[in-house]
Amino acid sequence: MHITNISEAKTQLSAIIERVSRGEEVILGKAGRPVAKIVRFEHPSEPRTPGALKGRIKIADDFDELPKDLEIAFGLRD
Repeated sequence: MHITNISEAKTQLSAIIERVSRGEEVILGKAGRPVAKIVRFEHPSEPRTPGALKGRIKIADDFDELPKDLEIAFGLRD
């Protein structure tokens, strides 16, 4: 794992991308603290299947109704 600061990463982006493409992880830091991790993109092993969760997700009947306390908070009701 390679650790670099953001300003160095700006100047060395091509080299960082090359390291990541070989499977290495790169940590970006700001003011000495880690803030992000760059990892190689992995393509999904199989294509998505539309409707795969059909029948497994339930949306409540009152999903679109705003609770009364929020209506009052937003000035939609007295």
